[in-house]
Amino acid sequence: MDIQTLLPFIIFGAITLLIWAVVSLFSTSSDERAAERLDELRDPSLRNKGRSSLEEEQTGLKKYFNKAAPALSSSLKPKTELEQNNLKVRLSNAGFHNPSAPTIFLALKAMCALLGVMLGGGFGFFNYGATQNGWSSLVLGGGFGFYIPELAVTLLKKGRQEKIFLNLPDALDLLVVCVEAGLGLDAGMRRVSEELEDSAPEVCQELSLCNMQLQMGRKRRDVLHELGIRTGVDDMKALAAILIQADKFGSSIAQALRVQSDSMRLRRSQLAEEKAQQTAVKMIFPLVLFIFPGIFVVLVGPAAIMMMNNLLNV
Repeated sequence: MDIQTLLPFIIFGAITLLIWAVVSLFSTSSDERAAERLDELRDPSLRNKGRSSLEEEQTGLKKYFNKAAPALSSSLKPKTELEQNNLKVRLSNAGFHNPSAPTIFLALKAMCALLGVMLGGGFGFFNYGATQNGWSSLVLGGGFGFYIPELAVTLLKKGRQEKIFLNLPDALDLLVVCVEAGLGLDAGMRRVSEELEDSAPEVCQELSLCNMQLQMGRKRRDVLHELGIRTGVDDMKALAAILIQADKFGSSIAQALRVQSDSMRLRRSQLAEEKAQQTAVKMIFPLVLFIFPGIFVVLVGPAAIMMMNNLLNV
């Protein structure tokens, strides 16, 4: 028997082993939990032991994934500190602020790549055998699986930055009202994060994080600087720079916020006008491809039929 005949059986066995491993994870965790409960019944003092940390409370697949994530991500971990910082900033721009987010992200990339290799290799070898097309399917499946997390992070980052850009002027207007009413900048940010929690959750999340860092005793300059980097929005970076300068030189924070809010609102209206001016150019292709052929048939069709009839009669 050649390799092409045995290859479907090998792939079937590999998938069966993978499913068995996943099922064994759940069954093992259930057995361990049952043994722990029996021990707790024998010795009641063990009931509250080890429940102080979140990691000890995790069971099932999540627990094993957290344990396996450092090993899976070790091969993909950036070598230089600059690359590590860029990865952290990119994940922060997408809304992932957890310190373990880079490790989990790289582990997901490795798992998706392995899954893509299995699916692509199974599809290619089952349909084409051990040929060039089969190996090409394996490589394409692995590459596609490897870049799926990158695409997801890019889409999340773009959507989140757009929401922050659109909701930031309204948040600044409310912050101006709070500051002019007598509240400090910290109290105003806290008030804005409470009032706009439903309409602008992304902006409120960033402001709440800033408040938490300020309460922990960090310098306001460092907190505002990280706010601009963490969001990745140019307007937020400009706002952070203005607030840092106002705090450094002792100028009016309310006036600085009002000027920044007016400039952001003007920029947003200019972008809307720009997109409106681009509508005429973008409508050319649908008109030519979909609408113009129908109009052409309606207008020229009867004349073409009459000409054909006249030519046939002659």
